[in-house]
Amino acid sequence: LMVLPVMGAVLISALAINFYQVGLHFSFKPLEPKLERFNVFKGMKRFFSKKAFVELIKSIVKLAIIGWVAYRVIDSEIGHLLHLHDLECAAITVFILKGIFKLFLWVLLVMAVLAVLDHAFQKWQFEEQLKMTKQEIKEEYKQTEGDPQVKARIKSIQIQAARRRMMQQVPQADVVVTNPTHLALAIRYAAEKMTAPQVVAKGAGRVAERIRTVAAEHSIPVVENKELARNLYKLVKIGEEIPVQLYQAVAELLAYVYKLRGKIPR
Repeated sequence: LMVLPVMGAVLISALAINFYQVGLHFSFKPLEPKLERFNVFKGMKRFFSKKAFVELIKSIVKLAIIGWVAYRVIDSEIGHLLHLHDLECAAITVFILKGIFKLFLWVLLVMAVLAVLDHAFQKWQFEEQLKMTKQEIKEEYKQTEGDPQVKARIKSIQIQAARRRMMQQVPQADVVVTNPTHLALAIRYAAEKMTAPQVVAKGAGRVAERIRTVAAEHSIPVVENKELARNLYKLVKIGEEIPVQLYQAVAELLAYVYKLRGKIPR
């Protein structure tokens, strides 16, 4: 009979703690069958995990404290049991109910204190895990982005990808202008889409050589014009339209190419 108050206090405390932490929430999802629950290896891994060990220690400590409090409450009433034979049944019933209620209140109080402490511990543990995560991110950043060799490798990959995209535009060009060997720029003009011709590719040295090669493979005219090539290379970025001051020179170049190929502007 004296065990019932303890069980009742534990049950009420558990419900109150759950409501305090997560609110009132009904869900049948935990009852859904899941195959991973039957995985023995995963179950053993969870059972012997650090978290499981900490929870086991916490449960043992809680049970020990609750048991000690229950013992002290019952022990304080033992002396009165010697006089029960002198009392009537009604008085004995009242005495027992008072003892049960007293035991219930003490256990409930202890459970509440333990719940508050456990909640504070879990909050601290969660914050520590967040700190560790942030530190891990910082360390990973130092080991990757912060490494000069890695940064150089990333930059090299980005340059190569941009160069491949640029080379894909050369076959669409109307003309490639050179100076004649060091620089090469591919120019395209689509009258229905552009207000002025655009530089779709440009490069120096080996890149210029590659532009000329791709142009030759796709029958794109390659015209030598040292001054225009230098000015375009200096003033215009890839994908930009030519500046107003070079309109005349580029227009003459395109007119020459269109006449050479017997073509009208697109």
